[in-house]
Amino acid sequence: MTTNNLLEQGIALPIMEEFYSLQGEGFHTGKAAYFLRIGGCDVGCSFCDTKESWDANRHPLVLVDNVINNILQSSATTVVITGGEPCLYNLSYLCQEVAKHKIVLHLETSGSEKLSGNWNWICFSPKRKTIIQPEFYQKANELKVIVEESIDLLWAEENAEKINKKCELFLQPEWSQRETILPLIVNYILLHPKWKISLQSHKYMRIP
Repeated sequence: MTTNNLLEQGIALPIMEEFYSLQGEGFHTGKAAYFLRIGGCDVGCSFCDTKESWDANRHPLVLVDNVINNILQSSATTVVITGGEPCLYNLSYLCQEVAKHKIVLHLETSGSEKLSGNWNWICFSPKRKTIIQPEFYQKANELKVIVEESIDLLWAEENAEKINKKCELFLQPEWSQRETILPLIVNYILLHPKWKISLQSHKYMRIP
């Protein structure tokens, strides 16, 4: 089977890194999870803390079956698929194989590409100036908006108006601006209590 076929079928994926740690942000903060970071991104946020993930060609193609074996060697009951932008790839095979082991599947995505696979939890983090796939507004369990400047609060509300009613709403300060942005977010949430704050607690704890 050719490399293109492996990618198209999702049998192999460009893996930047995989590790077992604690979820540091959003609704599931503090929970143990196995993280799988897939290379390749079509968004390219200026504040991205994993810019090395953008170029998929920098990362080796790894068979999903090998990834599953690595997951099973940990104590993980949850797997988080992140990037980059993981939805650039067909994730159906990965979801199918992980689910066989009764492991919960979480996806972290900007919503820039169409969804594939079956997920237990979708964290949707849309970015300004990016075309968003409408399906995420119906399927997301968690809306997480990164706040770098005050205009991002308008972007947050614009997305909250479109999101399904069961979705959890989070505002997260961009890490390098956290000292100035945190008070802004705190005051905003006090006035608009439908929102919750998300902090990158793993960075405070200095864990992956």
